[in-house]
Amino acid sequence: MIDDLPGARQGAPRGWYAVAGFAMRVIVDRLSKTYRDRSGLEVAALEDIALRVEPEEFVAVLGPSGCGKSTLLGIMAGLLPATSGQVFFEGARRGGQPLTATVFQEFALFPWRTVQGNVEFGLEELATATAERKAPAARFIAMTGLEGFERKFPHQLSGGMRQRVGIARALALEPEIIIADEAVSALDVSVQAQVLALLEDLKARLGLSMLFITHDLRVAAQICDRIAVMQRGAIVELKPTASLFAAPEHPYTRELLAAVPGRKGSVAA
Repeated sequence: MIDDLPGARQGAPRGWYAVAGFAMRVIVDRLSKTYRDRSGLEVAALEDIALRVEPEEFVAVLGPSGCGKSTLLGIMAGLLPATSGQVFFEGARRGGQPLTATVFQEFALFPWRTVQGNVEFGLEELATATAERKAPAARFIAMTGLEGFERKFPHQLSGGMRQRVGIARALALEPEIIIADEAVSALDVSVQAQVLALLEDLKARLGLSMLFITHDLRVAAQICDRIAVMQRGAIVELKPTASLFAAPEHPYTRELLAAVPGRKGSVAA
């Protein structure tokens, strides 16, 4: 039972599980990124991005390929330098060294490692002793419904189960924020629903914050508290999900909503 795991908060409602370090506020402050094309001209990938992810909040960044989503992910994950602006974490621990963890579209698991080995991978930099890695890995294996699969290899798992491994691996690092990069787009609709339900459960249990990068408005609407719509490197609209559906302001947002199959009327607030 998750409630019996080491670290469960004493006296908390049944099913609540606390991990030190979750529920940080993440602020993207006027972030810009430019590249030079082959002719030497500067091309703006991001322009003056301002975004805040509150504790226990899921925020979607939604837009088509080439709109700047991947560049934003790379900067937030520390893989790319910004041209200007910054990303900072209010109350970040680890001596001011904030940590993000990413859940990828294509799972990005090591095929030669078991489920246990994949979940422990990130911890190898943080905990040298095997015992120090196994305890937190076991917690998140249990929390993501992977008990009994610890010795399985990725090729022995379904797509949905492989994504659960990716989620458990990210959580084991106890990051300030999870970045989900098209995390369910490779899954069929029924499995998508299961993974989204798992993420919502983890949000409730951990106070988890997530930046959910997607091109699918329907998926964003199911799980995210707010949606940021991107076009050509800029956020053109940012609203609570229900408000965005009920009263979209930007022409591109209205275009996206009009393209949702079977959509009638507005989302109830």
